[in-house]
Amino acid sequence: MVKFSEQGSTDTKRSPFAKSKQANKYAKVFSTTCLALTLLGVSYFSITFAQVWWQSTRDEVREVNAIVVLGAAQWDGVPSPVLEARLEHALDLYEAEVASFIVTTGSKQGGDRFTEAYAGLTYLLERSVPESAILVVIDGSNTFQSLSATSNALERAGIGERVLLVSDPYHALRAKEIAREVGLQPWFSPTQLDSSFSQLFRETIGTSVGRVIGFRRASTLSE
Repeated sequence: MVKFSEQGSTDTKRSPFAKSKQANKYAKVFSTTCLALTLLGVSYFSITFAQVWWQSTRDEVREVNAIVVLGAAQWDGVPSPVLEARLEHALDLYEAEVASFIVTTGSKQGGDRFTEAYAGLTYLLERSVPESAILVVIDGSNTFQSLSATSNALERAGIGERVLLVSDPYHALRAKEIAREVGLQPWFSPTQLDSSFSQLFRETIGTSVGRVIGFRRASTLSE
């Protein structure tokens, strides 16, 4: 009986040590999992950044159904330098007979009298593009909404889904992936404006999130 009691006492003394060892094991598994997830996230973000940069260097000009000019700021009906660069590039593509139609996109900010799409329309009309060759899409306050509205407008007009997107270089990858999500068959032709690291970084975040949760849902996060 005494021997049994001593053995029981020994087991009791070892119990806290065993619990500590088990807790350390769980902590190690948790820390390893966190490290693995962190490395996976960094790898995913780094690969996406490389894709955003690589796509920004590509010019995919080809014959399409329509040239789509993504909106940018306008000043009381006058395109900002960024929007003007996009419109000028679209005009060059149109004159090279890349497409028979140009789509101008973009709504207006609070207090504005004109939409970005309307500013684009007047700019192109002043440069002898016939009104019948311009499709104006004023719906949409972000890229997803504008391209979704563009897809619907092209379908209603029976123009076709093959489009050449025109915007700044950093915008290329996300714009193309959004266009695919809304049913377009896109290519991209960038302006000659330079893309900064911060612009590429911001687009990487937007693309990374959009790929995970969908660009429709991602577009609501900034609203």
